[in-house]
Amino acid sequence: YTGSKGPTVIVVADDPSCHSSAQSEENSRGFAQLAHIPILEPADSQECLDFIKLGFDISEKFGLPVIVRLTTRVAHQRSVVELGKFTPRADLGVVKFVPNKHQFVTMPPRVLEMHQELLDKIEKIREYAEKSEINKVQNKIESSKIGVIASGVGYLHAMEAMEMLGLDLPVLKLGFFYPLPEQKIKEFIKPLKKVLVVEELDPYLEKEITALAKEANPELEIFGKNVLPEVGELKPEQVITALAVITGKKMEAALTNFKTIKHSPRFCTQPMCPYWKVFAALKKAAPQAIFGGDIGCYMIAGFAPMQVYDYMFCMGSSIGIGHGIAKALGMNQPASAEAMAGKKVITLMGDGTFFHSGMPALLNAVYNQSNILAIIVDNRITAMTGHQPNPGMGENVEAGTVAEVKIEQIVAALGVKAENLKVVDPVDDFDGMVATIQDFYSKNEISVIVARRMCALLEKRKGI
Repeated sequence: YTGSKGPTVIVVADDPSCHSSAQSEENSRGFAQLAHIPILEPADSQECLDFIKLGFDISEKFGLPVIVRLTTRVAHQRSVVELGKFTPRADLGVVKFVPNKHQFVTMPPRVLEMHQELLDKIEKIREYAEKSEINKVQNKIESSKIGVIASGVGYLHAMEAMEMLGLDLPVLKLGFFYPLPEQKIKEFIKPLKKVLVVEELDPYLEKEITALAKEANPELEIFGKNVLPEVGELKPEQVITALAVITGKKMEAALTNFKTIKHSPRFCTQPMCPYWKVFAALKKAAPQAIFGGDIGCYMIAGFAPMQVYDYMFCMGSSIGIGHGIAKALGMNQPASAEAMAGKKVITLMGDGTFFHSGMPALLNAVYNQSNILAIIVDNRITAMTGHQPNPGMGENVEAGTVAEVKIEQIVAALGVKAENLKVVDPVDDFDGMVATIQDFYSKNEISVIVARRMCALLEKRKGI
């Protein structure tokens, strides 16, 4: 409801087919109607640049943040782009805090007024979208009764499919996903008999177009997820097949006979990666445990040959879920079936994840007298997402050297007893790692191992 004081653009990269994602194929377009945030969808590298600039203009004009939504194939493209005119940053002078309780104190009854103001802004942006050049019709053929509506990378697939099939159909390319240019869509579909909606994942566009067609063209036959998959990223051959079905165009088998090599992720420096040693120690010391994973390089241990995880969801979840499992099964009760069978929950979490969202879960486990064993693997970097620094490193991007936050000190401050807390180097002291796991496994109180060893790639970079 508050909007934004200055121009704000949020770049979101969705990952259909989960090429580098763990728990889900999230579709950020769902936030559009939930939060009433304008969303732009570029299809190629040039549009990524242009839409970022446009997003800032829209945000500044209407006082709302703007999402620029990418998907995997858009984000991984490389091409030459035209930078266009460069405007140097304006000198803002001395920046001051300007109080504005009317805008930023969200309490009733003011929030009801703010809600209406937000809806009014969206309608003004819809009027803007109707005139915007990023929503455009290509191959406009008056006599054609079949058309295509596409957004994002789906547009590129549609154009490629038509070229390979020798088709020249009218295409409405939507750069605005929200708010949609409803009038432009109605004008496009009005003379058609059939339309193919090309979009990845959930049929958000298809549903909107179906609703608009009830008024503009009730007889329109709409093709979408009945001929294209709702799961995974779109592939050119899928769009080729869909267009061939709709148009009755014959296609060569070679057009859909694409083969790709499948492979599973692996530790980039195994066996020198410290995570490899941690999992080897776990398999040796406590193979009967219930293992909870988290998000980081160590999630790769869910694949062969390790395959240690019994659950893994999102950042910071391993300890919270592990505590819940231990409580539900009564594992801190010596007479429980799981305890008598030698079962215990062991959770694994990286240093970056611990700082991000692990601390509240650990505090909750201590407060509620859990008996899980939490292993925090401190490889001195937030590795998987690109080697970003974290508070445990003693450095940051802007200031260079800063105070180093010791994970073991935080763990102790959260209430873990000294006798139940140990720092171990899993590479130089592998036997000590195994022995510590075995020792803490037998405890009926929460215990924590900080497995500290620098990422092998970082060691190489630093010349250690």
